[in-house]
Amino acid sequence: MTTPAPPLSAVLASPSAALVLDGGLSNQLESAGHDLGDDLWSARLLAEEPGALVAAHRAYYEAGADVVTTAGYQATFEGFARRGIGRDRAAELLALGVDLVREAARQTRAGGVTRPLWVAASAGPYGAMLADGSEYRGRYGLDAAALEAFHRPRLEVLAAARPDVLALETVPDAEEARALLRAVRGLGVPAWLSYTVSGGRTRAGQPLEEAFGLAADADEIVAVGVNCCAPEDARRAVEVAARVTGKPVVAYPNSGETWDAAARRWCGRPTFSADRAEEWQRAGARLVGGCCRVGPDAVAAVAERLRG
Repeated sequence: MTTPAPPLSAVLASPSAALVLDGGLSNQLESAGHDLGDDLWSARLLAEEPGALVAAHRAYYEAGADVVTTAGYQATFEGFARRGIGRDRAAELLALGVDLVREAARQTRAGGVTRPLWVAASAGPYGAMLADGSEYRGRYGLDAAALEAFHRPRLEVLAAARPDVLALETVPDAEEARALLRAVRGLGVPAWLSYTVSGGRTRAGQPLEEAFGLAADADEIVAVGVNCCAPEDARRAVEVAARVTGKPVVAYPNSGETWDAAARRWCGRPTFSADRAEEWQRAGARLVGGCCRVGPDAVAAVAERLRG
């Protein structure tokens, strides 16, 4: 019988924690031959090819990830509705994302892996639903109340599926973070809050001290940090997040390439490396991995360094 993993929040609270997060889901799926060229992105496979998601999640567990995130980043009631998927079925698909990562963990353990494995339910920003690159800008023209009304129903469904943690990720704007902090209240599942940043500011231009400070007293938030930013911007953000909030820090930048929303392709060269991951850990990150364009090989290198 498998021993349940301890609460992730308790593990992250240890000063010696060095947990490994997975990498980009979309690049792993594309490398297996799946076309993600529509507005639902990887969430389309929740309805059409769930087995492909299990295989992708398992690849990251087997590479050394301790925590693997669901295909929920772009999965929303509104996005599914545009594809003719009703609300009840959309809720089933959101919950299915959690079950698929659990199945990947079960298969990984059956293969002989004995370390604890955790499931993070991804919840992307409002801009992810728009599928126009606005998650890298923020400032959607909606107030915090409207953003909370958008996020809360999806978070309720994800929380009911009982993941180990909710990943409130790629948040470009402190105003949206404020809405998310209200939306997770009372759900009974811990969450991490992760901004996408540029330099010393959020993508919407707020100082990181202000943005991270919003989460300092939020009991539901067990970690804060950054994701889907340039690797070069991660260390400073990790240091600020740790200093301002006193909470464990999560860091999972992208490869260093940049997304061209108009051309729908990545440009530039990768700069992500396991050496950088060690720097983020020394700066205070307790949970380290990669985001877009960071694959299982890079995650394996991070795992080797952090467990070294």
